[in-house]
Amino acid sequence: MTCLVIGGGPAGLMAAEEMARAGLQVLVVDAKPSLGRKFLMAGKSGLNLTKDEPFDPFLSAYDEGADPLRPMLETFGPQEVMAWAEGLGQSLFTGTTGRVFPDVMKASPLLRAWLARLAEMGVETRTRWRWIGWDGDALAFDTPEGRQLLRPDATVLALGGASWQRLGSDGVWAGFLQEKGIELAPFQPANVGLRVAWSDHMAPLMGQPIKAVAFRAGTSISRGEAVISATGLEGGGIYTISKAVREGAGLTIDLLPDLSEEEVAQRLAAPRGKASLSNHLRKKLKLGPVRTGLLNEFGRPFPDDPAALARLIKAVPVAHQGMADMDGAISTAGGVPFAALDDALMLRDLPGIYCAGEMLDWEAPTGGYLLTACFATGRWVGRSIASRLE
Repeated sequence: MTCLVIGGGPAGLMAAEEMARAGLQVLVVDAKPSLGRKFLMAGKSGLNLTKDEPFDPFLSAYDEGADPLRPMLETFGPQEVMAWAEGLGQSLFTGTTGRVFPDVMKASPLLRAWLARLAEMGVETRTRWRWIGWDGDALAFDTPEGRQLLRPDATVLALGGASWQRLGSDGVWAGFLQEKGIELAPFQPANVGLRVAWSDHMAPLMGQPIKAVAFRAGTSISRGEAVISATGLEGGGIYTISKAVREGAGLTIDLLPDLSEEEVAQRLAAPRGKASLSNHLRKKLKLGPVRTGLLNEFGRPFPDDPAALARLIKAVPVAHQGMADMDGAISTAGGVPFAALDDALMLRDLPGIYCAGEMLDWEAPTGGYLLTACFATGRWVGRSIASRLE
């Protein structure tokens, strides 16, 4: 029995591993010159493999995707991801927030060990093989050797979403599935920054981190850090609430999340004598240059009443120009809806074609959730195919 995996990222490689373990002949093809390019990019700032926390709060991070992803994550969740990485010789550590990283922080040692194990298991790989759709009942590819047609017994599509096109996730596959009558959810940016047209006075703060604040959008609250970039706001604190902003919620920043509005008002109501309001704010609230800059940028003109000013400081409205471009997003929402798939993640209208990873219509914040679900869905598909073909 021959099995084909299109896409050499975490989901595709995990599916290949499970099928090879069952004794199936597996070929992995990828359009890029090497495998796992987005995986390696994820490791540039520290490879966050998973989040070590109880299962229920872990699952809740997937919002609408929680129910369909539950069986996959129950069988391959944070503990299983950690055990798998350690089985590949990677020692891990867990940060204070529960995020799990390799000791070396990088993705490359893990990927090298993984590819070596897959090769030992007999998995074949082909790079610079770009899928161009179907030719009759065959899958067609542009390759360095010319056009190739394949008719495997089972095919795993693990082609990613529609962000970071230069790393391989270009979303072109959506057109091929639509031509076959598969209705897809539109791609939308997820875990993405916001565009802000900063005034000139913010120039000295470019590149500075925003700490000790709470970002709020609708019911979403994030205490994570962000960065003031030349184009807007970036970082985990913003990514966590980007879905709510994308869906229309206004964004506010609580500059003093550890103080109540009443406590802030009390401090502001203290006599200030001849001190300017700026000096009064500096002495009584100790906001520092970054938080003061944000207050000046989005909060002026300031109200005179201490209670009203306290309300402003606890909910500074952020004027922005929307989400950054989708290609710069860490991940994307949209793709293949679970309704189009059976319990094995096989397309109901295309028997023998399975989908895994980010091309499925789910989203989650950064912090280990994205990779864990890619691993889990790839493993689920690989085991489903092995069970069916055996």
